[in-house]
Amino acid sequence: MSAKDRILAKLRGSLVGTTPVADDYDAGLLTEPWRYAADDRIARLRSMLEAVHGETQLTTQADWPQRALEALAARNIGELLVSPDTAHGQQLAAHVAASAAGLRLKAYDQPVEAWKEELFFRTPASLTGTLGGIAATGSLVLWPTPQEPRLMSLVPPLHIALLKASEVRDNLYELMHAQHWASGMPTNALLVSGPSKTADIQQTLAYGAHGPKELLVLILEDA
Repeated sequence: MSAKDRILAKLRGSLVGTTPVADDYDAGLLTEPWRYAADDRIARLRSMLEAVHGETQLTTQADWPQRALEALAARNIGELLVSPDTAHGQQLAAHVAASAAGLRLKAYDQPVEAWKEELFFRTPASLTGTLGGIAATGSLVLWPTPQEPRLMSLVPPLHIALLKASEVRDNLYELMHAQHWASGMPTNALLVSGPSKTADIQQTLAYGAHGPKELLVLILEDA
């Protein structure tokens, strides 16, 4: 018997003769204080994000690529990390080609060890999708995938995130249930509530010390 089997056997044996604790969990404790009218969710999420130096823009499924290009041009950024294997990556690539914008698109298509220096020091911006948003805390929810590894949203100084307005929920509990997280949890889930920030012992707040200095959220009102 392995050490793991011995430990599990002891745990099972310790339950013999015991009575299970009644499941009286009250979901209302987590949800009732954090409910909003449907028309207020987007406004609250934007307010919470912008309060911590996040930037939000309302746009549409058709117009967001141009908004992304304008944001990059305003910052003199000439290249963007984006996945060509996602629908939004393909939409952006088509828009760049049609507009002759001159933006260089690059993909996260190799192990991080093979291009760590370029990723950390020569990748000024990235664009990713999101799983949804949480109005209560002004948070974005990301599930990293092989197409969009988590470092895409954690390393480049500017992170542009696409958020479908229809996927903004009142609170995390409701989002998890609406999207059936229990049927297949990811190995990693990210809750992003603004640019990276930290404070030293004198409480001087600094942005970008451990991640993106800027977060731009493009909210697709028709999606």
